[in-house]
Amino acid sequence: MSPITTHVLDTSLGAPAEGVPVVLLRVEDGAATELARGETNTDGRVTDLLPPGEAAPGVYRLVFDTAAYFAAGGREAFYPAVEVLFTVEKNGGHYHVPLLLSPYGYSTYRGS
Repeated sequence: MSPITTHVLDTSLGAPAEGVPVVLLRVEDGAATELARGETNTDGRVTDLLPPGEAAPGVYRLVFDTAAYFAAGGREAFYPAVEVLFTVEKNGGHYHVPLLLSPYGYSTYRGS
């Protein structure tokens, strides 16, 4: 499994958010480098962004294309994208970054 994973739940539907495009970037010296792209599966998860192992320490950004997700369901949304920056520590293990999403709000946390 990738050392960085995510899970998107659509709290307005009470269900996993399938089909959310996700981009993973690494941020160094103010510049972001794209590492991977994925899309949430039927369970709202992306588990294969990076090869198995440890992620290099540093700052990462997950970008969720929420506009595409809500448009596919015929719904409007206030936030066209959600960007989550987080820090990976040396020997930090697995980083799971869930996103709780609705058309007019979101929250995130470090999961397990």
